[in-house]
Amino acid sequence: MEASLDQLARRLEEVVGELRGIPVDVTRLEDGEQVKQEITRLVATSRELRAMQPLGSQEQGREEQRSRRQVLDALARGMRMRTVVHASVLDDERRLARLKELHAAGDLHRVVDEPLQQLLVFDREAAFVRITPVLRSPGALLVRQQSLISALIDLFEQTWARAREVTEPTVRLSPREREVLALIAEGRSNTAVARTLSISEAAVGKHVAGVFAKLGLPSGDDVNRRVLAVLAYQRGVTR
Repeated sequence: MEASLDQLARRLEEVVGELRGIPVDVTRLEDGEQVKQEITRLVATSRELRAMQPLGSQEQGREEQRSRRQVLDALARGMRMRTVVHASVLDDERRLARLKELHAAGDLHRVVDEPLQQLLVFDREAAFVRITPVLRSPGALLVRQQSLISALIDLFEQTWARAREVTEPTVRLSPREREVLALIAEGRSNTAVARTLSISEAAVGKHVAGVFAKLGLPSGDDVNRRVLAVLAYQRGVTR
């Protein structure tokens, strides 16, 4: 499987290079140490970093301390950083503590629940993506082609715009409450939700009331509260 993905990545590079004869400035970095060296060099000279991280930092011990110091030093000299991470990071106390420390120092973080591919974009000059879109796969593609970098920046900005602040509190719902809210988000009435889940309409009403209470929605117009609950669900505030 890995071999076939590797062959596909190579073929895609060839195809892109052949399209209309346009030269594509993409360098294949097979060695992980070479990738780290290139990133370290760019961190030292760039003014802005946009990043997407599927599961936060995988580094530990001295490597984590070195990476953390590198980020803090870059922030101290004025580098702007924004990072989008996957919500699973919130379940790891060590990673969450590091994320909050960096966020407070100026590496602004936002969270999404959807799958992410790892991405680093330095200024508008260089970007790193994995050779194969598989978590922890070795190597990276170093992209300097301006048209590709613009597309990657657009992807980042769209993801950033719909992500939620890492400091925004999350609300824990029961499995049944999550099911009910997911169906409400599809536009279903309490009657339709009850029919889908094979429970009574009264039970649905109880679960909906529980969701409202956990979200801290004030009593009032139920239609408005349903809209606010759905918005919270769509933003990933409920878990």
